[in-house]
Amino acid sequence: MSEACIVAGWSDGGNGTAADRDRAHCGYGPLYRIFNGLLPATLLPALFAALLMTGIAGTKAVRADTVLLGLGDSLMAGYGLPDDSSFPAQLEAALRAQGKDVRVANAGVSGDTSTGGLARLDWALAEKPDAAIVEFGANDGLRGQPVDQLYANLDAILTRLKQEGIPVLLAGMHAPPNFGRDYAEAFHATYHRLAEKHGVVFYPFFLDGVATDPALNQPDGIHPNEQGVGVIVERILPKVEELLVRARNE
Repeated sequence: MSEACIVAGWSDGGNGTAADRDRAHCGYGPLYRIFNGLLPATLLPALFAALLMTGIAGTKAVRADTVLLGLGDSLMAGYGLPDDSSFPAQLEAALRAQGKDVRVANAGVSGDTSTGGLARLDWALAEKPDAAIVEFGANDGLRGQPVDQLYANLDAILTRLKQEGIPVLLAGMHAPPNFGRDYAEAFHATYHRLAEKHGVVFYPFFLDGVATDPALNQPDGIHPNEQGVGVIVERILPKVEELLVRARNE
């Protein structure tokens, strides 16, 4: 359990689904490295061809027209929710209902900070995304991390994605009020500064319309329930559509 989870009652190790824990270990890169250490190089192509034939690796063979990366913390991962109720799953369903062939790759890790997100960016980019939603800051704020550190981490993430030619939707976050007004204002202003600097699509507050509403949150009062995620998807959808237009024009 992360320190942020302890501060906020965020028990990603206690109530999170098995999928929460597994997401940090998905992808074929780690699998390939394991096999690479155990088998002669001449056998690797045949092995992965066999996996493809049996369907184990075949799920990667059929690619959606657009792959949208959801990079974030437990709010992205879907903490406490079934896989099909998470933000990436509900967003993908909403986009497909509009006739868009989009796969939303869930690269959310419960308890993660912007520092952790930056550290695992290479892993997330293995998805070869066409566009990305970046959602970090809840745990930074709960820990009272320096605003300059949040800015530097997100700036590095956005810079790397720009270098890779991946358009971004940056989702902002509010800091809890217990660290004072000055901290809260500087914290939120960080996202506006970054959005202006990098020219990304910007959604100022990821939990807009959901935060503090008991009917839309799980019992911890922090993580959205299935209905709350639905509200987030409905409100952010126009910005996601704007992002997808940029992805097509890149």
